[in-house]
Parts: sequence; structure tokens; C-alpha cells
Amino acid sequence: MTPGLPKNIGMVAAGLRKVSRRAFLGAALWLAVVFAGRTVWAGPPFLTDDPQPVDLKHWEVYLASQWSVANHSASGTLPHVEVNYGALPELQLHAIVPATLAWQSGQPVQYGLGDIELGAKYRFVEEGEWRPQIGTFPLVLLPTGSAEHGLGAGTTQVLLPIWIQKSFGPWMTYGGGGLHLASGDDDIVAGWLLQRQLLGKVTLGAETFFTFPFNGNPVELQVNLGLVVDFSARHHLLASAGPAFGGDARGQGYLAYQLTI
Repeated sequence: MTPGLPKNIGMVAAGLRKVSRRAFLGAALWLAVVFAGRTVWAGPPFLTDDPQPVDLKHWEVYLASQWSVANHSASGTLPHVEVNYGALPELQLHAIVPATLAWQSGQPVQYGLGDIELGAKYRFVEEGEWRPQIGTFPLVLLPTGSAEHGLGAGTTQVLLPIWIQKSFGPWMTYGGGGLHLASGDDDIVAGWLLQRQLLGKVTLGAETFFTFPFNGNPVELQVNLGLVVDFSARHHLLASAGPAFGGDARGQGYLAYQLTI
């Protein structure tokens, strides 16, 4: 055996341990960022929403994490709780309370209460044989998160949309859009989705979602693939992810457990 080899092996092992610790911490941070993100204007597990409210006196509760990644930054929820309740016929009340994680290159990771989302979905046209169902879902994002630490927008935001949906056997398509008001940083959002139920337990979907800024910034396009697994009438798993094009956005993802009561 060459003299000094055990010492070299020890130095290499120590170096590997340091690299492993760094890799583990980096992976942990990346996973925290990846399973985090923007909660606003989303119809789980997609960005596009639908006009169908929760059934009267029934609840939907989500424990979820949604993320968005941009150039040199990422933000999201880790986790957020979403609650929907069928308060009246055709009327659903809605709330999201997020714990938000924000990361920017060269800055420490921030974590805390994010912006709370409140809304009410109302369906004013029911679906017929050839007639789609139509509804609206106004949302308000309250500036409860710290804008200074990147945990909130720092201003009240409002979305005023119209959503349309039609089913054809195992196929369903829905979409629409609306005006997003954000104290001068306004835009129009629009999306459309096609999904299909398989084997009665799994639903696969694909969407395109556009943001058209009023301030001259580039139009953003988000493309997502999504999955809903119905373990039973009460328990569900939802997920989606996809790339973004235009602007600073690079992609988003969503993961949630849903309890239906």
C-alpha cells in the first residue's frame, strides 16, 4: 500500500461529506421552492377555472402547495389551505390562506403569511344537452403578506372573470377569462382546458393560459398538464405542472390533497 493513501482517502471522504451536505441542502431548498407558488386565480389543479360551484351545504378542503419559477427567483405556498363551501343553490364561497415561501438570487429565503384570497362563485346558466353552463367567480387578493420580504403583492388585487363549461361523455372542456385589476399593473387573463376521465378514477387534462398585460410587457403563455385521482368520493389527489413562455416566468406546478365533505 502506498504511504499516505489512507490520509488521502480521509480527505476525499471529508470532501464528499461536505458536497453531500451541500447537495442535500440545495435539493431541500429546491424542493421547497418547486412545491410552492402563486395561489391566485387557480382552479385546482389548473390556472383555468370552471363555472361549477360546490354542491349545496357541501365542502371542499385542499391542503396544497403551488409554485412558480421565474428568472433568478421563485415563490409559492408551503402549504396553503383552500376551503370552498356551497352556501346557496348555485353559490360557492371560497377562501385561501397561504404560508408563502419566496426566494431571490443573492437574497435569503423568506417564509411567512402570504396574501389571503377570498371569492364567491355563482353559476347563472345551467348546462343543457347543447347549452354550456356559465358562471362568474370574482376573487379578491388581500395584501396580508409582507411585500417588503416578497411574501405578498403589497396591494389589493381583483379578478372579474366569466367561465364556460361543457361536457361530452367522458370529455369535458371549460375556460374563459377576465379582467385582473392590480393598482396600475392590470392585465387580462384567459385560459382554456380539455380533460378526459379514464377508468372512472383518473382524469387527465391539458390547458393553455394567457396573460395580456396593459403596461406593454410581453404576453405570457402557460401550458400545463394535470392529473386528478379519485381514491374515493371523499379523497382525491391533484397535480399539474408545465412551462411558461414570455416575460420572466419559467414554469409552475401544483400538488394537493382534497377532502370532499
